[in-house]
Order: sequence, then C-alpha cells, then structure tokens
Amino acid sequence: MTNSSSITQFLLLAFADRRELQLLHFWLFLGIYPAALLGNGLIITTIACDHHLHTPMYFFLLNLSLLDLGSISTIVPKSMANSLWNTRAISYMGCAAQVFLGCAAQVFLFFFLISAEYFLLTIMAYDRYVAICKPLHYGTLLGSRACVHMAAAAWGTGFLTAVLHTASTFSLPLWQGNVLDQFFCEIPQILKLSCSHSYLREVGLIMVSACLVFGCFVFIVVSYVQTFRAVLRIPSEQGQHKAFSTCLPHLVVVSLFVSTGLFAYLKPPSMSSPSLDLVVSVLYSVVPPAVNPLIYSMRNQELKDALRKMMTGSFSEGIKGLFSSAQCS
Repeated sequence: MTNSSSITQFLLLAFADRRELQLLHFWLFLGIYPAALLGNGLIITTIACDHHLHTPMYFFLLNLSLLDLGSISTIVPKSMANSLWNTRAISYMGCAAQVFLGCAAQVFLFFFLISAEYFLLTIMAYDRYVAICKPLHYGTLLGSRACVHMAAAAWGTGFLTAVLHTASTFSLPLWQGNVLDQFFCEIPQILKLSCSHSYLREVGLIMVSACLVFGCFVFIVVSYVQTFRAVLRIPSEQGQHKAFSTCLPHLVVVSLFVSTGLFAYLKPPSMSSPSLDLVVSVLYSVVPPAVNPLIYSMRNQELKDALRKMMTGSFSEGIKGLFSSAQCS
C-alpha cells in the first residue's frame, strides 16, 4: 500500500522472465521499430518533395505518418531498453537528463498521438467521400486552407483530450502499489491502482471520449457506405478499380486500428490473461504504425512511382557525386 506522493517509479509488465526471451523481444522490436521509422520517413519525404503529391489525400497521409512515427517512438524504445537491461522500471515523471520518457509523459504523448490519429482517419474518410461522391466540389470543400484547418483540428482535439485524461489520471491517489500489467504506461492500468472514489471523474471523461469515438466510427461507416455506392455506379471497370485503389488502403488502416483497439479495451474479463493482453496491446500500439506505410504503398501507384523516382534520383545523384570526387582527386 503506497501513496501516489511517494511513488517515484512504476514497474511495467515484462515480456518474459527468461533472459533469452527478453533478448528475443529486444531483437523483434529492433526489427519492427527501424522498419516503421524507414517506412513512415520515406512516405513523409516523398510527399514533401514531390509536388505531384501535394493534394489533400497525401497531405493527410503525411500527417498520419507523422503521428505513427510519434506513437511508436513513445513506447517502443523504452520497452526495448528494459528488455536489454533486464529491468521493468519507468520513472513517474521523468526529467530532462533522462534518455527515455517518464510514465506521465508517456501516457500523455501516446494518448495524444493515438487520439489525433483516430480523428485524422475520420477526416481522411471524409476526403475520400468528397473525392468520389462530390468530385466537382472537391477543390472548394477541401482547399489548402480547409485541409490545414482540419488537420489542425485533429491534432488539437487529440492534444486537448490527452491533457484532460492525463491530468485527471495522475491527480488520483494511487494506494495499490506501482505495478502495471502492461509493457507501457496506459491509463486503464493506472486507474486499477487507485481505490479512491475520485476515479469516477476519469471514468466520466472516458465515457465522453467513448461517445466521441463512437460518433467518429459512425461517420466513417456512413461515409464509406455512400462512397462505395457511388463507386459501384461508375460505368467503367477501370474507373471502379481506380476509385477502390484509393479507398481500400485507408479502409484497411481504419479496420486494423479500430478492431485491435476495440478488442484491447472491450474484450470480456474472462478472456484476460497477461500473455493475451500483452499480444493484443502490441497489435494495437506497435503493429499499425509499422504496417501502415506498407498498406498505403502497395495499392497506390502514384505513391509507388514517386518513391521509385525519388530513390532512383538519389541513387543517380550519389553515383554522379562519387565520379565527380574521383575525377577531382
């Protein structure tokens, strides 16, 4: 029994007790994390550098990649370090001298980035709806200023909800120790440490957020129902294929994001076990940021062509630079 004022660190759930499995977890994440950095970094660089991709759809995709980079970088490096150094500790607040974030900062950043990503995915569903159902009004409804405002709204709403939830969670007295049944700091796990009735305030905030999440989900479903109805009315098979190729990657990303998140938080208690909870948490927090670039680049010919053009151009410039330096010497 400890008071939250005396807690200086939390103990995270280890992936395994055996040293060999801990190192296996480290090497597994060491493969996933650079792949996520590379994939999202390539998408950001390609969209920023190729003026042909300066459209609303790719502007929102650039923002999505930024959010994916941030969310996976918030939790994975600390988890890798804990497995490598055979420790479970994470500081309560963190400090400027520390390499990794403290628990409060991790909660805030992860909740902020995940919330902003969900709101951005909702906006991207609206973008596809307007592009296919109202193509003549696309430039008016999704001009550059409107796109910036919508992206800023997604980031701002995520920031506001993260501030409210983090402040509410860490203002609770934590009387039931400092051991979290999760490999990163997560609000539901921290709430389990509080036996105070004041946790109802955070539960109220969660219910409000759940209503907002459900509203966004309904909006996405309705948007895609209307979008696919419009696609099926396109007379040419080539036109249908092109329309589907721009919608399906986003739909797959939304499905992966929502299904793993819902299963993580709404699965019945009878199904809960430390190992299952660990696998599910990896599925909704680590896998989407790593596979999103692959999903978007597989069926998007414009993006693949721009990536190929950028890669071959960089390679050609590098070869020319080598020859120039060799001739000068």
